[in-house]
Amino acid sequence: MTPPVNESAISLGLTTLQTELAARDALDGRRKGLRAFLPFAGPAIIASVGYMDPGNFATNIQAGSTYGYELLWVVLAASLVAMLFQAMSAKLGIVTGRNLAELCREQFSGPVVIGMWIASEIAAMATDIAEFLGGALGVSLLFHVSLLCGLTVTGVVTFAILQLDKRGFRPLELVIAGLVGVIGLSYLCELVVAPPDWRAALFHTLVPELHGRTAVTLAVGIVGATIMPHTLYLHSGLTQSRTAARNDHERRSLLRFSNREVALALGFAGLVNLAMVMMSSSVFGKSTSGVTDLGVAYHALIPALGIGAAGVFLVGLMASGISSSVVGTMAGQVIMQGFVGFTIPVWARRLITMVPAFIVALSFNTMTAMILSQLVLSFVLPLPMAALVVLSSRKSVMGDFVTGKGTAFAAIAATVLIVLLNIVLIRQMLL
Repeated sequence: MTPPVNESAISLGLTTLQTELAARDALDGRRKGLRAFLPFAGPAIIASVGYMDPGNFATNIQAGSTYGYELLWVVLAASLVAMLFQAMSAKLGIVTGRNLAELCREQFSGPVVIGMWIASEIAAMATDIAEFLGGALGVSLLFHVSLLCGLTVTGVVTFAILQLDKRGFRPLELVIAGLVGVIGLSYLCELVVAPPDWRAALFHTLVPELHGRTAVTLAVGIVGATIMPHTLYLHSGLTQSRTAARNDHERRSLLRFSNREVALALGFAGLVNLAMVMMSSSVFGKSTSGVTDLGVAYHALIPALGIGAAGVFLVGLMASGISSSVVGTMAGQVIMQGFVGFTIPVWARRLITMVPAFIVALSFNTMTAMILSQLVLSFVLPLPMAALVVLSSRKSVMGDFVTGKGTAFAAIAATVLIVLLNIVLIRQMLL
């Protein structure tokens, strides 16, 4: 006799159902070690894409080609702050069962909520400009087609990947994880082909230096490209579709798994960003103008490292653009649903955020547009950071899981530092 068909298993997708069952086994103590951890891997991997998007390519390549290894410490500091805040975002979602945008709407006044929503939507569009342009540029140069054709292909592929969400969270997570692997592998290959000066790289990773106005601009751009506002909202939202905790014991278990994943995924993203700067410094050298165009970077790699290495660079850029466009669209849905209580179809949001990218691509230098978009992100960034600090410190929100004083102090210090960095940049722009 044929067993009955489980309709829910079909609608969720087999891998998603299996993941849910495995996660429940882990929480119940029937799985140990790596087998217990794997079912919970996914949210931080998706969030990590925002830290390896084409905006990172643009800022890191210009930083390395202009200042050599001198801004590596900014990449390291931004990566550590990113780990802290992504862990806080995931914790907020796991403990409360709601995402950051929803809690902002519940806890803050109406004008504040509207202001945060508008700023977040602007940041989402700025993010998509860098992501979409980077993916399109990769397609255009790799397959020798027009940039307009690259934009179209990137949009179609992004929408196709987003449709995987209808089969549950796991298929989409696996595709994103595969694209993250491609990005990491591409830069591992680049470092093998063009090994950096490891002693100089280590020194500048640990010793802060910031010389000149351009260095400040690039530092702000690196911060904006590394600590992405939309991923702070998204990470808390991703936990809502995963295995829910039934009691505080399970919440603590989920937080342990989450923190491990954040450390691994964001640590990997940080290493990729460091590798971008080191590769740029090693290949392009230190100059006054630096490499200000990703297309120029690709063409410069051909005589320096060969067509193979240049092609690997484009594959990584294309994977970065496509995966980050997917994640940006997901984040936009979470932001809109959380702040104003409604969503629009994925295709409509994809289309809305694509339009500015098309306009910019056909009117401006792509590298300049990418770096400026990252500055916008840095200006918006303190809002979700401050919201996370406030909400995570409220016992009425977090109960027994309220953020400790040490973590709160570190988060406040990081938020203040980014605000001060933005103020310095604004002063320089006005003078």
